[in-house]
Amino acid sequence: MIQHVNAEQLEKIIAKSATPVFCDFWATWCGPCRMLGPVFEELSNKYEGKAVFVKLDVDGDGCEEAARKYGISSIPNVIAFKNGAPVDNHLGFAPEAVLTEFIEKNL
Repeated sequence: MIQHVNAEQLEKIIAKSATPVFCDFWATWCGPCRMLGPVFEELSNKYEGKAVFVKLDVDGDGCEEAARKYGISSIPNVIAFKNGAPVDNHLGFAPEAVLTEFIEKNL
């Protein structure tokens, strides 16, 4: 299950999660982001209990700062976090098989 978060919630989840956190930085106006949404949702269900999946709308209130903090210059951009820090990212739309490989590598 995906949680839609703001910047403050993202920081709390990253800091407290015992499992990897995958955050999809996206925006409603972004076509590739909308294409990635269902794939990300499917994978969140597949990996439930093994990882946390969140989405942060870079245009949301206060979310620009989080995007800057994590170097987001293009979207969609999925960042993998472990132990409170970013460890890897995947930029752009990806089919399920490619995103599954990214997730598996970062579990």
